[in-house]
Amino acid sequence: MEILLLVLVLLVLIGTSNVIQRLVPFLPVPIIQIALGIGVAYLPSLHHAPLNPELFFVLFIAPLLFNDGQITPREDLWRLRTPIILMALGLVFATVLIAGPFIHWMIPAIPLSAAFALAAILSPTDAVAVGSISSRAKLPGGIQRLLEGEALMNDASGLVAFNFAIAATVTGYFSLTTAVGSFIVIALGGLVLGAVLGFAAVWLRVWLRRLGMEDVTVHVLILILTPFLVFLAAEHLHVSGILAVVAAGIMHAVERDRVGPANIRLNVVANSTWSVILYCLNGLVFMLLGLEIPGVISTIWKDPSYNNGQVIGYIFATTVLLLLLRFVWVWVSERKWKLSLLTALSGVRGAVTLAGAFSIPLLLGDGSPFPERNLILFICAGVILLTLVVASVALPLLTREPGAGASGNAEAAAAEAERRARISVLEAGLHTVREEMREDNEAAALELKSDYAKRLQQLRRGLLIESEFRAAIVPLRLEALEVERKLAQEWLAEGRISPGLEAGIQTSLNQIELALTNRTKLIFSLVYGFFLRLFKLPGRFRKARRKAHPIMMAYVEFKQASIAAAKKRLREVETEYSHDLVMALLSHYEELELRLRNAGLPQNVTVSVTDRRELEQKAVQAERNEIQRLFEAGEIDRKLAGKLRVAVNFREASHFELEQMGTHASH
Repeated sequence: MEILLLVLVLLVLIGTSNVIQRLVPFLPVPIIQIALGIGVAYLPSLHHAPLNPELFFVLFIAPLLFNDGQITPREDLWRLRTPIILMALGLVFATVLIAGPFIHWMIPAIPLSAAFALAAILSPTDAVAVGSISSRAKLPGGIQRLLEGEALMNDASGLVAFNFAIAATVTGYFSLTTAVGSFIVIALGGLVLGAVLGFAAVWLRVWLRRLGMEDVTVHVLILILTPFLVFLAAEHLHVSGILAVVAAGIMHAVERDRVGPANIRLNVVANSTWSVILYCLNGLVFMLLGLEIPGVISTIWKDPSYNNGQVIGYIFATTVLLLLLRFVWVWVSERKWKLSLLTALSGVRGAVTLAGAFSIPLLLGDGSPFPERNLILFICAGVILLTLVVASVALPLLTREPGAGASGNAEAAAAEAERRARISVLEAGLHTVREEMREDNEAAALELKSDYAKRLQQLRRGLLIESEFRAAIVPLRLEALEVERKLAQEWLAEGRISPGLEAGIQTSLNQIELALTNRTKLIFSLVYGFFLRLFKLPGRFRKARRKAHPIMMAYVEFKQASIAAAKKRLREVETEYSHDLVMALLSHYEELELRLRNAGLPQNVTVSVTDRRELEQKAVQAERNEIQRLFEAGEIDRKLAGKLRVAVNFREASHFELEQMGTHASH
């Protein structure tokens, strides 16, 4: 009962930590959760169970790394395979070989083999902590993928090196040949076993679907059990359970993409269930870390044989050495100071380090106590906290973009920042509408997309001064028109449109060009065209009416193709023009595209109020999520976040009011 109460308290505090983080966004969630865990450790009414390393790896590390293996882009992992392997293997062993003797020299009471063990367990970065910190710091994509790939693999190499060093300390025997051979077997065995079992888990679900068993509960249960079973099987066969679950996650993603999703409902339920599980496990990892830290610290703090200032110095010296090794390792290959510094500071240690340290035996082979076990645990806990704090403070400062206020016009800069934030929020809502659009709600989705496109176009145009906008957009617009002209000529040559329609299209494009470049000529052209049509014979009008429908259908088809071609061309030349200019013109073409699609809908199709309301709710929630993301990332302040939320709330209330008016009017 005491364990259940402790778990419930921790789960409540996980939710509380996210509320606190929204109030103080400069503090990352892991640090808040560790602090809350430390607070729980001092509650006398709660039972505190000691951390079991084996249970910890199975229950927490296995599913978390399995998920990381699923979601990490495989193309990026393969592209960065060389630096990832160098970081996950080379840097780990370099850290062991350099930091081990340094720790032994700094603390002679720790034998060299035990110092190697401490260096080994401090070498892996923590995937959960890295993800939490890097999401706030807006690291460049290449660095983030490198860190994710490193964190997936270096746990295994660090733990293998740690286990060999511990075995050497306990038994007094070490063989380099045996260690290298065992490492190869353990690593490759884990990868192969994980890939095979991951493949088997996917095809088990495929086989069940082919038998007609579409029960979502069964499929989700198989997905949840997979990382636990894979890890236990790997450990039973004495290969790397960590690499096995990573390989199983990657293989699961590969086979899932190749075979195809089971069905939409299964994906929704699986993703929702998995997200809740991961949310709880991530939080519990740091909560348990916080629970263990007071006991580790108090053991050393209360021991008169240790100088408290000196042991804190050990923590700082060890942390500086670890960061320096990472910096030099990256700089030697990249020769870029900022890249090397960001990668070094991102080397956050976490729960894997502390769990591994807790697995250090109490006694040696001869029955004597393991040398300085408590001090090793203390240094591990201190390095974890220090790397978390350093990364939380330094990375956001190093990755922060230069402020726009330096231009001397703070008011204009603030207005531009607000417009950009509004664009980002609206784009999040539009993206959700696009993802949710189906055949049965297409009319509502198109209507809602049109609304979003109009608002986005207005905002993007507002980023430029009107005179500058007109001057800058003309060459870009002419480039897009030229693409449409060439496409019309190609379609005429292929016989897809008639000469008359092609001539009409060219005339229309010429008039658009005149509107952009010479309005006087445009007026004369329009007047001339009006009188020409006025004096046409009535018979020609009747013939034109009979041909109107097929010509209109051909025109709509051509216009859709020409818009797609123009949008493609705009994306190709985006680097040559202002991004906001290109996005404004893309919004214009998207609005035209939506009108054409709406025109193609059957006349009896009406927009369902229920469909629109459902889409609006999802889009509004996406907008709120984007506001929170911008706030947590430090891109907007609390005042602007509140202003944006008020705007979203007002728009939601307006939608609701219009819906109610429509409902009452129908009665």
